[in-house]
Amino acid sequence: MAKVVVIYHSGYGHTQRFAQSVAQGASAQLIAIDADGNLPEGTWETLAAADAIIFGSPTYMGSVSWQFKKFADASSKPWYTQAWKDKVFGGFTASANVNGDKFSTLHYFMTLAMQHGGIWAGTGIIYNNTKASQRTDINYLASSGGPIAQTPGDAGADEMNTGDLETGRQYGERVAALAAKFRG
Repeated sequence: MAKVVVIYHSGYGHTQRFAQSVAQGASAQLIAIDADGNLPEGTWETLAAADAIIFGSPTYMGSVSWQFKKFADASSKPWYTQAWKDKVFGGFTASANVNGDKFSTLHYFMTLAMQHGGIWAGTGIIYNNTKASQRTDINYLASSGGPIAQTPGDAGADEMNTGDLETGRQYGERVAALAAKFRG
């Protein structure tokens, strides 16, 4: 079994709930970046030992939160030694708007993964675009690069869309399966 780590920042609890769904699917260890952008003790060692790393952040102003960016900037030390080269990477994001420029956040994650010499895992989940489609369908928001979630700004994390959460869970399964294949 591949060792998968989900590292994320959550501002209001939505990204945390999404991270929990992704981690459930991947049987992954969750690591939360705190409100000050700090990491728990031992995080860098945990990431070094992982076969796959999945990034998560809310989309704020068309990109990751500053707390996640602080972590990304600090990852220049493992970048310098290529410590994460050939790991499988993935990412997910959530915002209040249907679009909200979430793809900018996913592309940020992809770029970070590529700078580390990683292998990016897309969702691999087909989406529907028929009149019969429902908002609770899996991958209803139609993202191939990584799962995205949308919850109205006045709704709590407990009101997140079940289809979005299931998309995250299935994505976690996919990343873990791909990491296991690459492990040999």
